[in-house]
Amino acid sequence: MADTTLLPLHRADGSATYSKNGYSVVAAVNGPIEVQRRDELPEEAAVDVVLRPAAGVGGLRERHLESVVQHTLRHVILVSAHPRTLIQCTLQIVTGPEDDSVTCSLPQAASDLPVLPALLQASILALLSTSIPLSMTLTAAFVAVNSKDTLVLDPSVQQIKRASSIHLLAFSSRGDLLVVESEGDFTIDKWEEVHQKAKLICHGEEGDESESEDVSMKSDDISKLENVLKDAVERQIAKEQRWNQTIG
Repeated sequence: MADTTLLPLHRADGSATYSKNGYSVVAAVNGPIEVQRRDELPEEAAVDVVLRPAAGVGGLRERHLESVVQHTLRHVILVSAHPRTLIQCTLQIVTGPEDDSVTCSLPQAASDLPVLPALLQASILALLSTSIPLSMTLTAAFVAVNSKDTLVLDPSVQQIKRASSIHLLAFSSRGDLLVVESEGDFTIDKWEEVHQKAKLICHGEEGDESESEDVSMKSDDISKLENVLKDAVERQIAKEQRWNQTIG
């Protein structure tokens, strides 16, 4: 199960932590704030994403991940509500799997995928903790196809090493596909199967229970990932309302 916390940072407009599958990410959101004239957009807010690795200085890998997250957040935030401003999201990877380097057995770009769900989920949780209006929320699932042609949700590093393909899919709260990144060898039919299972995990559909029988996953993960967002917000609201209950 994922571990989430809202507003762990006191100097940001919004913040969140998200930990799952060996990755832990802290996200901080500030905005809408003043934007430099060169980046100013006359009819909408500019969205900036900064990613800091767990160790060392960011490189091409971090720039690629920043672009994926930034493009996604532009579809989530109502940028037209705050023209000529900047909404900045800073992401810090705190920890990752100890043997993360084994993902290099797949194509180099594939090593970006395992951390993407944590980055996207931390970003949306941080946005939810601010007053920035959103058009939707999102949830992300990471699925691997192993040598037996079986789908594995949230695979370990060793499972990724042995996988024939890995897939990152993110869905909006409306059930629309927002992000898809895939690496490895797979057929269109297998990708369609991955899409259906990822949507089932993220968004849920009728017949959830029967359709999830052949997916290798922990029983705790069968519940919709949307519930993780809802639970995090509900806990924060309950925490903020404690003063009222004490006075009453």
